[in-house]
Amino acid sequence: MLVHEEEPFNAEPPTGALAGRFLTPLDAFYSRNHGPVPRIDAAAWRLEVDGLVERRLRLSLEELRSRFPEREVVATLQCAGNRRAELIEVRDIPGEDPWRSGAVSTARWTGVSLADVLAGAGLRPGAAHVSFTAPDVAREADPPQPYGGSIPAAKAVAGEVLLAWAMNGHPLPAVHGAPLRVVVPGWIGARSVKWLERVTARADPSGNYFQAVAYRMSPPGADPSRSGPGTGIPLGPVALTCDILSPEDGSRVPPGPTEITGYAFAGGGHGVARVDVSSDAGRTWSQAELDAPAHPWAWRLWRAVVVLSEGEADVLARAWDTAGATHPETPAALWNPKGYGNTSWGRLHLTCRR
Repeated sequence: MLVHEEEPFNAEPPTGALAGRFLTPLDAFYSRNHGPVPRIDAAAWRLEVDGLVERRLRLSLEELRSRFPEREVVATLQCAGNRRAELIEVRDIPGEDPWRSGAVSTARWTGVSLADVLAGAGLRPGAAHVSFTAPDVAREADPPQPYGGSIPAAKAVAGEVLLAWAMNGHPLPAVHGAPLRVVVPGWIGARSVKWLERVTARADPSGNYFQAVAYRMSPPGADPSRSGPGTGIPLGPVALTCDILSPEDGSRVPPGPTEITGYAFAGGGHGVARVDVSSDAGRTWSQAELDAPAHPWAWRLWRAVVVLSEGEADVLARAWDTAGATHPETPAALWNPKGYGNTSWGRLHLTCRR
């Protein structure tokens, strides 16, 4: 793992650890945190469900398991700062971790549907948002506060949002949110709050720093130090993106046929329809082979064989979604002062030598 920070622990795998694997092994799943990993006694832990509900709930992990049907969802999580390093090459972004291409991973999550739990509590009229609160205190917040966020009630009751206690058939590791975390398929990873302690139905979005101030898209000329609540566009559904996982950027390969592999991912209810690959910096394109769309909230892996000549080669990859839309060509078109949402074409530079 490439460790960006020890505490809070932020790390990503090399892209080779993701290549060709539909599910990401637990020891290669990226980790994004804003405070120290909390130590939680699972036996004493309780989930509070409150706010605009008919019945407040206080549930142990065993009560969650026994009162609500167990469900599984295969979902890809992606950090909003994934591929920030490419934006930093365009223009510096002080104070932000230079995430490369590994802050994206896929798991089979097991838990209960948030919709079922909210139905058990009974949403009252006016409950337009559902917020999540965790115990990990983030010093970067102003003022320092526990991590939190919210999603619209329409997403919360859609059925796919899980309160998860396991990933890939194993209990959640502490660093990934044990004993319970939220998994919000198709949305930025920041909304999948770890170490969940409270679910609150409310009329307005959460006022937590990480909903009201951070994880918001500001225009290129904005000064992040002057941002306040409500500045910019709140980030939610993941935009269409595509990236190359293998070979790794800067690799040396022999001339001739070379297999290029990667993934494409679309949130917001859209699917991936096609991936194109170019081995000559975009002058010509060929269509990649896409894996079947087995799960609506997960990435689709793809592969293409390109024939490379002796010398240097720039390989590109771009995707198209089921609405017929594609994504921006360059990171320069997407630069913003926090380095969020780099969904530009996947790029790979190779040296071809015998």
